[in-house]
Amino acid sequence: MALGSEVVTSTVEGRERYGVAIRYPRAYRSDPQSIARDVQVSLPGGGTVPLGEIADVKLTRGATTIRTENGQLAVYIFVDIANRDLGGYVAEAQQAVAKNVKMPAGYSVAWSGQFEYLERAKARLMIVVPLTLALIFLLLYLDFRALTETMIVMLSLPFALVGGIWLMWWLGFNASVAVAVGFIALAGVAAETGVVMLIYLRERLTMCETERREFSKTDLHQAIMIGAVERVRPKMMTVVASWRDWCRSSGALGPDRKSCSASPCR
Repeated sequence: MALGSEVVTSTVEGRERYGVAIRYPRAYRSDPQSIARDVQVSLPGGGTVPLGEIADVKLTRGATTIRTENGQLAVYIFVDIANRDLGGYVAEAQQAVAKNVKMPAGYSVAWSGQFEYLERAKARLMIVVPLTLALIFLLLYLDFRALTETMIVMLSLPFALVGGIWLMWWLGFNASVAVAVGFIALAGVAAETGVVMLIYLRERLTMCETERREFSKTDLHQAIMIGAVERVRPKMMTVVASWRDWCRSSGALGPDRKSCSASPCR
């Protein structure tokens, strides 16, 4: 109370109320020697002695702030990383701490911040990604009404994802939640382009059945050329529209409404 002050009463001034705190004057509490000499401590049997008789009063460096977490004292160590992925860094840091740091009894370590958000996002993606693939499969099956053609389109998805991984490596991108969302969008675009290819293959096959002749290698070549070469424009329109929709939904579309500022788009 003498050094840090303590509110002992309050004063009423009209509609206002102010707390009245009691403490030693600044001259008595600004110098350790003055505190040791002038601050008096009451004894159980009566009488007083200077504080310096029963305690060492000195200046020392203490904690800048006192923080608590779940009712326990907590100390935060802030770490900024660059030029690498967050999950990989934290995994290596956890191994290093577990190997080299021995915690006393009652101490514990928790990894929080962006890493905690990343772990939550991973847990959700473990549900969202399989659900997305299952939904793509269902929509394809409802469109083709054939398991074979549906599986052909689904088998094209890993090749598209491999290309995305190569592009990440070439551009030096790190794995993140935004990249995972971009891969989900990429799976949808790959399925769309696969559907365009199969549509023209099916049309060529139907034409051969109408003309009552077998589906030859020449017909297959023409169907592939029509589906892949002469239909580049609708495919590009599909890809660009999907890219812009994703940028708009994720808030990455630039102020000019044309450029995308997100790393997966770049």
